[in-house]
Amino acid sequence: MHDFMLIAKALADKNRVRALLALRGRELCVCQIIALLDLAPSTVSKHMSILKNGRLVECRKQGRWNYYRIDGENAPAAAKEAVAWVSKSLSKCPEINEDRKRLREILKIDPEKLCHRMA
Repeated sequence: MHDFMLIAKALADKNRVRALLALRGRELCVCQIIALLDLAPSTVSKHMSILKNGRLVECRKQGRWNYYRIDGENAPAAAKEAVAWVSKSLSKCPEINEDRKRLREILKIDPEKLCHRMA
């Protein structure tokens, strides 16, 4: 029950779902997520913390920067199933498709430059 409630909380916010779906198949620096969501760094950090608590994403720190990816082998089965369900359910969502396009542009920016702009 505990894992379920943490996953439900993590998926209960549109921006957390957008961040989660942006991580499909890749790792992103928190600065790239901030640029995508166009939210304050503290807000994005809180969202990512909630996703991490739900064991939907994992984080690694490299120097000053945090990098996130969808939790793979360490995630409980319920978290893996939730990510698959969200991905399938929103595969044709116009807002998610816009995020994909925007993320392609963000990924063209040198991460060092992007992160220093955010600092």
